[in-house]
Amino acid sequence: METELAPLISNDAVILGLLAVILGAVFWTSTAGGAMFKRFYQIFPPLLLCYFLPSLLNTFNIVDPEESRLYFVASRYLLPAALVLLAMSADLPATLRLGPKALIMFLTGTIGVIIGGPIALLIASSFLPDLIGVDGPEAVWRGMTTVAGSWIGGGANQAAMYEIFDVGDQIFSAWIAVDVIVANVWMALLLIAASQAARIDKRLGADAHAVDHLRLKAEAYESEHARIPELRDMMFIAAIGFGAVAIAHLASDFLAPWFFEHYPELERYSLHSGFFWLIIVATAIGVALSFSPARKLSGAGSMKTGSVFIYILVATIGMNMDITAIARNPEFFLIGAIWIAIHACLLIAMAFIIKAPVFFLAVGSQANIGGAASAPVVASAFHPSLAPVGVLLAVVGYITGTWGAWLTGQILRSVAGT
Repeated sequence: METELAPLISNDAVILGLLAVILGAVFWTSTAGGAMFKRFYQIFPPLLLCYFLPSLLNTFNIVDPEESRLYFVASRYLLPAALVLLAMSADLPATLRLGPKALIMFLTGTIGVIIGGPIALLIASSFLPDLIGVDGPEAVWRGMTTVAGSWIGGGANQAAMYEIFDVGDQIFSAWIAVDVIVANVWMALLLIAASQAARIDKRLGADAHAVDHLRLKAEAYESEHARIPELRDMMFIAAIGFGAVAIAHLASDFLAPWFFEHYPELERYSLHSGFFWLIIVATAIGVALSFSPARKLSGAGSMKTGSVFIYILVATIGMNMDITAIARNPEFFLIGAIWIAIHACLLIAMAFIIKAPVFFLAVGSQANIGGAASAPVVASAFHPSLAPVGVLLAVVGYITGTWGAWLTGQILRSVAGT
């Protein structure tokens, strides 16, 4: 019986130090000014490297992300703090004036996931017939329902599909690997697209004036209020960020059990998920603060502080990707690749039809595929002030995720002939 080798490093303090060094090295080389580095980062944006390089720690068994608590800490503490600080610095009225194209692209991405899975299974089964025609907890189609839940809503919706469709543990584990790797590779491609946004928008004939106006307005506001931060400014930023995280956790600890006890039927809307309420409350606090004098702290670095938290989250997300998993279930990864390609093609076609800028394509997609943990990451790749757009769309994904994934599961069941 083959035994797994223990990872080289298991101490989270050491792992956090490694991730910090990787992030520092990327930012140092991206601003070093050498011709070689400039050419390199024109192709591979720094954010992509901050996500990809930590994955090598997992791939080469230097760390075991399943044993590490860093992603949990980053997603439960740093992410809500970042959402508060970024939303607090945003111009919400201008954000809402971006128009309906963001929502159209998000819904297009949702449809791409719903129809993409069944089509991908049909295509793969044409030369791998064993993928369909069988049932039971370990059936391929049942495992795919959990990916649909993750790709439309998030972890809570994925867990709901696991229960609703009685998914076996082995097939669930195999599809988790597909979910993580395919979604993260797609996220990497979106980050590359973000670095070439102007060129892509020109090719699509897209009107990006609303997005550019919001970005320039945010930059102008930050520049107008810019100052050398004092210690008290940094303490205010920390107090607001983590104080809001405390309030969000308190609210989450109360609301999730309360809805579970009094409204069990609302589980399908993710209202029983503590993480759902954590994101909702943190975002609401940030939005409320954006109408207060606290917004002026963006000049002292609140937006940059939120961005630092986002980058640490990116590194912990990347650490969860193990490319070698592709060799263990290549047929599942083939289905996943076809699935995400259908999702992408629908988005590109819709962007061309309605002349939507690549920002709406990227964020609309990631609000489905990645949810609240990574949609603001992709949005902030365009500009930190745009992160709330990703959060707002991800919240819509939480609400629609279970219904969309359930519909996908019914179609998959029909395709599999069970």
